Amino acid sequence: MNIFIKNGRIIDPANNIDRIGNLYISHGKIVSLKETPEDFVADKVIDARHLIVCPGFIELSARLREPGQTQKATIASETKAAAKAGITSLCIPPDTQPIIDTPAVAELIHEKAELAHYPNIYPIAAITKQLQGKELASTYSLKQAGCIAVSQAQQPFGNVLILKRAMEYAASHDLLFIHQPLDYYLSNQGCVHDGKMATCYGLPGIPAIAETIALTQCLELSKETGCRVHFSQLSCARSVKLLKRAKSSGLAVTADVAIHQLHITEAKMPVFDSAYHVIPPFRTDDDQRALSKALANGTIDALCCDHQPHDIDAKLGAFPETEAGISGLESLLPLMLALVNEGTLVLNQGIARLTTDVANIMGLEAGTLSLGASADICIFDANKQWQLNQENWLSRGKNTPFWGQMLQGQVTHTLQTGKIIYEN
Repeated sequence: MNIFIKNGRIIDPANNIDRIGNLYISHGKIVSLKETPEDFVADKVIDARHLIVCPGFIELSARLREPGQTQKATIASETKAAAKAGITSLCIPPDTQPIIDTPAVAELIHEKAELAHYPNIYPIAAITKQLQGKELASTYSLKQAGCIAVSQAQQPFGNVLILKRAMEYAASHDLLFIHQPLDYYLSNQGCVHDGKMATCYGLPGIPAIAETIALTQCLELSKETGCRVHFSQLSCARSVKLLKRAKSSGLAVTADVAIHQLHITEAKMPVFDSAYHVIPPFRTDDDQRALSKALANGTIDALCCDHQPHDIDAKLGAFPETEAGISGLESLLPLMLALVNEGTLVLNQGIARLTTDVANIMGLEAGTLSLGASADICIFDANKQWQLNQENWLSRGKNTPFWGQMLQGQVTHTLQTGKIIYEN
């Protein structure tokens, strides 16, 4: 299909483009951002007047719950939610059931993605067998099967030597190591920040040093092994300082922050509301300000929504007994635009942190509107207000602290490899 997108505000941070103009798509590729190509006849015209046209968003951490937990969600259900959110690529952590520690599991995910007509799903391989933190998985064969990085997800390593060996192995195969810095023992099965809420209500707390000690350890090992490391979902001010120092010393490290961390702190949490149970936990106002500043100045490289859909039962019961996580795909764009509206980011920055910056981290040929690039495109109305509710929510997981709220910013069209996969 030939598609002509006209009169939109085209924003492509990868090429420093921000202008009103037209975009032409043929055979799944972008063929022009200026004049009409020779012999081009549009099969479909999209009038994007007063709308933003940008690269499709790339989500760094999306648990689709398949294989293994289809009572929570499926690849089919969550890719529909992703399409509605303008997300055209999804990176999948390895803690599926079964674990992504064999090529067969990676291939199964690719097959499920094709059946869902959403091919841009990128598995992340487990760095240890069964994520048990003891014996290294065969990451080379997993790379051959299409895994784009390695990770231990939220599971601990048996000891520091195994972590070192894992990083050496990743470096030897030129694989990015994605690490969520959280010391298992210092976390002590906590569920909130080790601060005022933990003290006042007797909840087990996770101190900030559980993150910073794990981060420092991995930074030192990165120097030793030469491993490229991406730190997933930082949550505190001290981590920002450590990351900035590491980058200034030339270490090949990057980081992201979950977008809900930039809108909620422990002071804004309703008591015992399990929708606010996340790992890492919501921390202090000072931590939030440091994270926002770091995202703006590039110390933190990217945004994610850390999508974790749950069924109702997973969020019932006493707060510490509920499962952590937010279903976040469909609130990603409005929460990013809220950062723009409050002055934390400018619009080009916000789009970059969800597109080209993520693509650069993960080594993906995506996140750009360059000529010849795959036509993965999001078109959205930055001013459209809508209420997040049952009528417009596609994810199987309803576990979000933003339920019922009025949000601003809505996707009108999502294109993946030149095919319209969502249209409002």
